[in-house]
Amino acid sequence: MQTVNEFYKSIFGCKVYKISLDAGCTCPNRDGTLGRGGCLFCGSQGSGDFVADKNLSVTEQVSAARKLVDPKSAASLKYIAYFQNFTNTYGDLEVLTAKWREALACENVVGLALGTRPDCISQECLAVLAAFVRQGFFVQLELGFQTACEETAEFFHRGYKNEVYFDAVKRIHKAAPGVHVVTHVMFGLPCGDVPESSEQMMDSVRAVVDAGSDGIKIVNLYILKGSGFEKFYRQSSLRLLEYKEYLGLVSRALQLLPERMVVHRLAGDPDHKNLVAPAWCSDKKRILNDLNKLFAELNCDC
Repeated sequence: MQTVNEFYKSIFGCKVYKISLDAGCTCPNRDGTLGRGGCLFCGSQGSGDFVADKNLSVTEQVSAARKLVDPKSAASLKYIAYFQNFTNTYGDLEVLTAKWREALACENVVGLALGTRPDCISQECLAVLAAFVRQGFFVQLELGFQTACEETAEFFHRGYKNEVYFDAVKRIHKAAPGVHVVTHVMFGLPCGDVPESSEQMMDSVRAVVDAGSDGIKIVNLYILKGSGFEKFYRQSSLRLLEYKEYLGLVSRALQLLPERMVVHRLAGDPDHKNLVAPAWCSDKKRILNDLNKLFAELNCDC
């Protein structure tokens, strides 16, 4: 396995920064198609706590995001335009395609990353993304999977069965073989008041590997203000993972990954203002340092 920094450097020859953008999308789990309110872990603002203002044009969002990375050297760096918030392949494809093209036309933007759901990827969408790859752009699709436990997925209102995820990865590789597929997994999810076992969490990692995903993101369940889990957390005995417990789970998960797998993330990065619990999620420096040590212990370059 390799880290995402190594992976991007192998493609672009330098460090590449992902900049978060907002295409103004919604989600079938919010607009009534599948449900209202979204998955229980999702905050009211979606997953994009640090995205640019969606009222700005894509070009303006890119400009604003680049300044946040490094105002002094923003013009000389390379970027991947990350449409992060909600489901970014859900909506009018012509409108979405125009926004993707606008992002790719911005200076030093070398690729596109789209956060989405496995049940929201049409063949027409894949044809568009395959065309971007043929034009020389890097394209990354990030699929929200979270767990292979069907009961847990039903409890937090994921809205689709595991087979939909497996089919989506297969269809992406077939229709757009140059697209880099990344799967999101979440440790510590509950099914009612009973948390998933460590073996169930490892089963989720195994499922991602078996599906043929190119990369993985692993985060712990944290409670955000305005999420469905906030009320559940405050009114129940829901137990969240302790810090050392989570590090142990990550260590086990990494040992399950094949050499080809790219590790994109191993910890969440919630906005401190919206974080309810656990408090340890706020200590980003400590988490990164400990993850670096974990990689070294497993003989991986960080």
